[in-house]
Amino acid sequence: MTKALKILLIEDDMIEVMKLNRVVSSLEIKHQTIEVNNGEEALKHLEQKDNLPDIILLDLNMPKINGIEFLSILKKDELLRYIPTIILTTSNNQKDLEECYKIGVAGYVLKPLKYEDYVSKIEKLLAYWSINELKKI
Repeated sequence: MTKALKILLIEDDMIEVMKLNRVVSSLEIKHQTIEVNNGEEALKHLEQKDNLPDIILLDLNMPKINGIEFLSILKKDELLRYIPTIILTTSNNQKDLEECYKIGVAGYVLKPLKYEDYVSKIEKLLAYWSINELKKI
């Protein structure tokens, strides 16, 4: 059964935030997106254990705490480690990819240059996680 997701988007580029929101709002399923600008804000949001997201979309290149540092902190937490975290980035650096999978990322998606390709990837990503059985935290 397809369900609406509560998505935590960790992204410091407002154009990328608007782009994702545009795609999400165009879908039949009304997902809820919570936006934070960096890893520090995300950790503060995640302290509210009664309002946890179903999935996290995480940019790698951010100020304060980068994506890999955030992912490391998240995966050490006994409760938060179960939230599927998907990297959404422009970095096709093989070391970043390997490090993210070593830490325990659920997916690594490259942001394509063409908007149509971006829409296709986001629709597929959200469709996949909408039918997944997610651990209730």
